[in-house]
Amino acid sequence: MQMSLPVLIISVVLFFVLFFGIGFLLNMLFRSSWIMVIIFPLVAVFIINNKKLIEYFRSPADTFGQLGGRLSSLAPADVTILASGLAGAILAGVVIKTLRNKGYRMF
Repeated sequence: MQMSLPVLIISVVLFFVLFFGIGFLLNMLFRSSWIMVIIFPLVAVFIINNKKLIEYFRSPADTFGQLGGRLSSLAPADVTILASGLAGAILAGVVIKTLRNKGYRMF
């Protein structure tokens, strides 16, 4: 199934803004500039693989095998959307770091 260009553009912007916003808020709360960049791979795994967290501990070989298969079968549009989410998380860390360097204590 192919994704139309407007849907791709909206999805890229949505993921960028979503992960930027979540990353910005988490960075303010936990006072760690890169927390969302660390958490993002876990979120991406849960988006890509439709398994529950407990399955990674009950049967790790099967679950990680399915994850590898799903990762290799991702469409370029899906990779682009997930990459935009990672870019949003990274930019949130950069913005928080810049605000702290400029003297904003609440960040």
